[in-house]
Amino acid sequence: MTGKQRAQLRSMANGLETIIQVGKGGITENLIKQTDDALTARELIKGSLLETCPIPVRDVATQLAQAVNAEIIQVIGRRFVLYRENPQDKKIFLSK
Repeated sequence: MTGKQRAQLRSMANGLETIIQVGKGGITENLIKQTDDALTARELIKGSLLETCPIPVRDVATQLAQAVNAEIIQVIGRRFVLYRENPQDKKIFLSK
């Protein structure tokens, strides 16, 4: 993924609502399934860590991205943005 494509996804993520929240339970099978389903439906999602989460935000984003085969687009503060292309139902068309 190029820097230009990453910047395009970051700008698209600005208006997104946070749909994934990681709490004191950390990363669970249920959270991984929710993330996978959300990425399949939307391709680009925003998540956040609650203050009770014992894991650093960068580690959570990395573990979730690996579990669902996604890319980390951005990590700022307690928020992160993940992207995974859906070849069957493409919603986001990136510039070359």
